This record gives sequence, structure tokens and C-alpha cells, in this order.
Amino acid sequence: MQFPQNGVMPLLALTDPNKTPYALLHGITQSIPGASSDSPVPAHWPVQGDLLEWCRTAGPGMAVILILAGIVFLLFGYSIFKVLVTLNAALLGGYAGMLLGEPHGVEVPAAIIGAMLSATFAWPTMKYSVAIMGGLFGMVLGVTLWRLSNLDPNFGWSGGMTGMVFFGLLSFLLFRECVITYTSLQGSVMLVLGLLGLVLKYQDVGGPLTHHFQLKPFLLPLAIFIPTLGGFIYQRAMIPGAPAGPAPAKK
Repeated sequence: MQFPQNGVMPLLALTDPNKTPYALLHGITQSIPGASSDSPVPAHWPVQGDLLEWCRTAGPGMAVILILAGIVFLLFGYSIFKVLVTLNAALLGGYAGMLLGEPHGVEVPAAIIGAMLSATFAWPTMKYSVAIMGGLFGMVLGVTLWRLSNLDPNFGWSGGMTGMVFFGLLSFLLFRECVITYTSLQGSVMLVLGLLGLVLKYQDVGGPLTHHFQLKPFLLPLAIFIPTLGGFIYQRAMIPGAPAGPAPAKK
């Protein structure tokens, strides 16, 4: 059964509650050029059903790691943002190295080299690394808003490019606030996915919860937004030397 693509959210959408999330959404999302089922690159743009399916199949160890890492990002993101941004760069570099080394059968060495090079580059160029991090978040948000607006999904990349440029440049103008926002958002996503990874393994709880996500697609983004807002408020209040109120007038 084929469904139209225009009304599908790239990250946060579910439609027919009578279908399993992954089986339904895998067939209606736009495929990524050059990707295959055997490739580490996703064969299509991820949707909410893919996230729930990944949470259901993820191991409990991975879920616990995500929860702990999410708490660190939410509560201490700005305090240790250099370490966290460098870690993000290492993970992205390692993943890119794995993709490049896979055709030659050297995934592990290529991943290690990619992680080391990315981390080495990210630490001394922290402002640019934060801008790249913000650009990636902006790209995801831009594609999401593009698809939510029922625009042509074949041009979703233009929405992603717009979000990437906007948030990337915003990082230079409002560096501290952007760092707090990005770390809070990443921590919230990791925390929510980790909790779902544990909860969805219990059929008595996971089945009804998935059904509610299908009937009310806004529940998952709401579950991510609330911890993000809480993390932003907490980190902003804990920044040393941050003014508690309006700056006093100069004499």
C-alpha cells in the first residue's frame, strides 16, 4: 500500500495505528540516493517509526549509556562543552571513517583515524566546531519543518540547508546561549531515547505506549522539548557570573 510523501514528518511522524511503525513508514519515506540495505547509511530519511523501532531493538547497555550521557549533557553541557563537542566530533569522524574504510575492509582502523583527526581538529577550533554542531541541528530542524509544511519532499534539502546556515551563523552571534541550547537538546534526545529503549522492551508497557505515539504524534516531540527547556533553564541559572537581572545603568 502506497501513501503520499507530502504529509510525512522526517523525524516525528506516525500515521496508521493499525500498521507497525517501521513497516509502514519504511515504505513511504523518501530513499537516500546511493544507500542500500547493507550499508551503514540509512536507506531512507528516518521517521518516528524508525526511532521507536531502534529503541525497541537497542540493547539495555546502550539504553543506560544514553540515559547517563543525556543527563550529563542536560545538566553540565555548558560547563564541559569543550569535552562534549570534541566527543561529538570524534564520534562523527569515527563514523565517517568507518564508511570510507568499509569498501576496503578496514572499518576499524579507518574509524579510529577518523575519530582522532576530528577530535584533534575540533579542540583548537571550538567556535567553528560549535557552529558545525549547530548547523547539523539546524539541518534536521529545517528538513522537519519543510516536510511539516507539506512541501515537495524532493526539495527537503533546501529546508535543511536554510536551517544549517541559520543556526550555524547564530552560533557566532549568541555563542553561550547556542551552546546551552544544543547540549540541552542533544541531552534530551539521548535521555528520551534511552528511556524508551528500556520501556519498550516490556510488552505490557511498550505496546500501549507505541499505540499512543501513533495516535498522538506530538507526544514524542513534546517529551523531548520539556527536558530541553528544563536543561536550558538549569544551565543558564548555573553559569558562573551570569547576571541575575537587568544590568545596572552606567553612571
